Amino acid sequence: MEKTKYWLVKSEPFKYSWEKFNEDGRTFWDGVRNYQARNNLRDMREGDLVLFYHSNEGKNVVGVAKVVKESYQDPTTDDKNWVVVDLAPVESLKNPVSLEQIKAEESLKDISLVRQGRLSVMSLKAEEFDKILEMGS
Repeated sequence: MEKTKYWLVKSEPFKYSWEKFNEDGRTFWDGVRNYQARNNLRDMREGDLVLFYHSNEGKNVVGVAKVVKESYQDPTTDDKNWVVVDLAPVESLKNPVSLEQIKAEESLKDISLVRQGRLSVMSLKAEEFDKILEMGS
């Protein structure tokens, strides 16, 4: 079986918040219009774990989700270039982990959240994912 991969997705809370996601129980992750982010969606596998990050306001990692359906055509567009995955919430972090905390943590200095601020879907190494979870517990 393929090893679990780890990801981080960003959403502006006023567009789609962690609270709303938990109410819905599942969603498809649409609206990605960046090729690198799209390629990351294509690489996601069922069971992969995903950190949910509130961008713009908050700027916090607030919860953990998992991939429940692998990439398929984005239903919000006819353009075949764009895909979505289905995500379901797993758990909320006890303490949201802020961008400031992440930037201050030496072991996280290379993550895309710090390096490529505009990227909306990014991969994480297992140790980076674990570190953020630890910071949020």
